[in-house]
Amino acid sequence: MSNTDKNLMDAFAGESQANRKYLAFAQQADKDGLAQVARLFRAVAEAETIHAHAHLAKAGKIRSTLENLQDAKAGETHEYTNMYPAMVKEAKAEGRVAEEKYFDYANKVEAVHAKLYQKAIDANGKLPATDYYICKVCGYTHEGPADKCPICGALAQAFFMAK
Repeated sequence: MSNTDKNLMDAFAGESQANRKYLAFAQQADKDGLAQVARLFRAVAEAETIHAHAHLAKAGKIRSTLENLQDAKAGETHEYTNMYPAMVKEAKAEGRVAEEKYFDYANKVEAVHAKLYQKAIDANGKLPATDYYICKVCGYTHEGPADKCPICGALAQAFFMAK
């Protein structure tokens, strides 16, 4: 990998993290009653998304949809088989109960995401129309409305429909 290729991926990671951070900051600004600051954070977050997408494209990491599904499934699989189990273990060893619990939630959700991607791969990308609902507590993703989250136990009102 050339230095420029590495720089593109480093820039993609940085811009992606900035986007997520600024969206979290916007939520806090909304809670603090600072609507215009929230709008500013959201505007800059969108700009960071433009940068991230451009870096990823220039790095040649956006391929056919089926290749992208395989890549996404591989990433989710790595997270639930390697990354999160290690994080759960470390949080437990450090006595970080809340963090251990949340890492465990995320770990279980990533396995669900991998299965959803596999379903799309098996269908050659031709999925039937359905709405996806996401649990606000743990990120569990469900095809169609859900009565209760099987991961964290949150009730139906904790779910929102993906755009």
